[in-house]
Amino acid sequence: MKATSIANIKKELKHKSPEELIELCLRLSKFKKENKELVTYLLFEADHENGYIESIKQHIDTQFQAINTKSYFYIRKSVRKILTQTKKYIRYSQNKETEVELLLYFLQVLKDFKPSYKRSAQLQNLYNRQLALVKKTVSTLHEDLQYDYNLLIENL
Repeated sequence: MKATSIANIKKELKHKSPEELIELCLRLSKFKKENKELVTYLLFEADHENGYIESIKQHIDTQFQAINTKSYFYIRKSVRKILTQTKKYIRYSQNKETEVELLLYFLQVLKDFKPSYKRSAQLQNLYNRQLALVKKTVSTLHEDLQYDYNLLIENL
């Protein structure tokens, strides 16, 4: 089955009743975990962005504490998983400030992590790529926010 375009879906949704839309949303949220997480964010957390950011930061802390530090292989694998999850949460928000906050926090935790990420070329590259991404994203924000975030970036 070939998926139709977003424009066609939008047109078709305009012809549905509110009850049918509710049923479609519930069915969509049952289909995949990410859909359910997105609906949860949109319904319960979109209005409280600061609380959402704090909950993600706690999740990042928990994940970093659970990393197996016996080998850099496990560290790299775990850090990539944490970054993937963080990017997923950023996608839900679609807010540039949230993206910068979460990526800066991720980089700070990675920087403070023991054993040091600097002993692994792959982790150094990951760190540098994310730092470059943060700098690029900060450049699109308001000037006052740019100044504040650039001070944080300099500490990294």
